[in-house]
Amino acid sequence: MTIDQLIHLPEGKTLEFKRDTSTLKKIMKTIVAFANTAGGTLVIGRENDGEIVGVDDPLQVEEQLTSSIADSIAPLIMPDIEIISFKGKALLCVRVAHWPGPFYMKKEGEERGVYIRLGSSTRQAGPEFVAEIKRNSLGFSFDRLPRPELTSKNLDLTLIEQAFQPTTQKITEAKLVSLGVLVPYGEHMVPSNGGLILFGSKESREYYFPDARVSCALFDGTEKVNFLDRLDIEGGIFGALTEVHKFVRRNSRLAARIETFTRKDIPAYSDVALREVLINAIAHTDYSLTGMRITIAIFSDRLEVQNPGILPFGMTFNSFMAGTSMVRNRTIANVLRHLSLMEEWGSGYKRITADCSTNGYAIPEWSEFGPTIRVVLRPHPLTIHSTPTAKTSDVPVNVPLNVPLNKRQQWFLNQLQKGIKCNPAILATQWGVVEKTAKRDIADLQKNGIIVFVGAPKTGHYELIDIKDN
Repeated sequence: MTIDQLIHLPEGKTLEFKRDTSTLKKIMKTIVAFANTAGGTLVIGRENDGEIVGVDDPLQVEEQLTSSIADSIAPLIMPDIEIISFKGKALLCVRVAHWPGPFYMKKEGEERGVYIRLGSSTRQAGPEFVAEIKRNSLGFSFDRLPRPELTSKNLDLTLIEQAFQPTTQKITEAKLVSLGVLVPYGEHMVPSNGGLILFGSKESREYYFPDARVSCALFDGTEKVNFLDRLDIEGGIFGALTEVHKFVRRNSRLAARIETFTRKDIPAYSDVALREVLINAIAHTDYSLTGMRITIAIFSDRLEVQNPGILPFGMTFNSFMAGTSMVRNRTIANVLRHLSLMEEWGSGYKRITADCSTNGYAIPEWSEFGPTIRVVLRPHPLTIHSTPTAKTSDVPVNVPLNVPLNKRQQWFLNQLQKGIKCNPAILATQWGVVEKTAKRDIADLQKNGIIVFVGAPKTGHYELIDIKDN
């Protein structure tokens, strides 16, 4: 890339501009962050607004930078510093390669002085990121680490058999070891973190990895303000592969295209893109981060898939889109590949773009959003003005207009309006959701004064409330 091209790019994960070296400490932190994250280029002599001010004494500034890097950063790092003339002014380009770290500011120490790039900003790395950098430099992955306090009894054999049933292979201890689900610890085989995330018993998963799950939500409008529908997928990560698709289909629009006397339904979001993005999220989530989980959020103008963790260290979105693959979770990726859920590493993005281009969808937008990766899918143009699959005319007449209902709630109310006695178990079976979700739907209807429970707890039933009587 020429300097003329570089100078007109916006700041980002691998590019930063500085007017001069007056903020030398910040410059050192940026260099540390570049080295730890994915490499990068620092250009000195350019204002934030794009004005080229140049460097008055480039040789002296070059010497200043070289000395400061040697005195301030450990381990020893030797970036390429080049003086470039641009429009009659001198610029300094400091090119930093990504190397196994962690690199850190000497005065702050190895634990507190580590910095990384999050988007276009330099941030102090927390202990989880420092640990990942160290594991990465040793060729380890978090999901391969053993859980020495556990045994194979902490794995759910039924869950394993269900997952591997399509392969018709007999699942032995040796097979689980080859995949990394079980790993050696001393003279014993114990579950790995990845094995526990994928196949741990419910109690073990909820205790060690309570956030290793997928949560879905439908919002009213374009902001995360009013929920219209929610689903916390139970049963581990694998349950998400089918449940997310169901959730998106019942909460998004369909369009139709007539092709030679045949009607073709067009979903709002590409099935291929949604599947690949979700699998990528499962395979590349940083499960060492706590308090965050994979989320699927549907808005009126987009669908967002977000997973904890930035791109693997040493990787950028440009390299990802070019087909480069760096696997964060080796055990999880191996299992997904073995089950034919994940094909050749690095090929997912090509399948997404091919399907979207062929079928008229916008290419998904990928970005790092703080310590997470966010993928935005846009609805098919034909579905934007199509009629929703659930019509407002299907809603009982006694429902206030300002009360949003999801499709399960609409169906439930319609049954009551027809005089059919319905309960959470029936609702859950009809819509293929867990009973906990059905109970929450019904509780919301009660809270909004739309229905009431009449009779004894075991023999009673729900009825619509006539708002004329209120």
